[in-house]
Amino acid sequence: MSPRPGEVWLADLGLAAKTRPVVIVSRHDPAAPRALALYVPLTTQPRGSDYEVNLPKMSFLREVSTANVQGLASSATVRLERRLGTLPAETMTAIKTALVFALELD
Repeated sequence: MSPRPGEVWLADLGLAAKTRPVVIVSRHDPAAPRALALYVPLTTQPRGSDYEVNLPKMSFLREVSTANVQGLASSATVRLERRLGTLPAETMTAIKTALVFALELD
């Protein structure tokens, strides 16, 4: 499995036997030395901060969601259970901008 940036996956994050939707933010690299993917978790409880990006209503998500870039993490790709869909390019651009802010990359 090789998830691509902008894809939303249902992932087992080891939190009380729950799966959560996450958006993949790591580059697509089928030859990566480790089977890991960087992700940003999605939440349905936004706080209105610069660390969040509101997603448009997506048919593959049950509720309107927000990407919480402050929760940036990595996971083994085997913990990604199934692909739910793909975010629009403009939403991914907003997530990348929020990551630049969160990580002070500018």
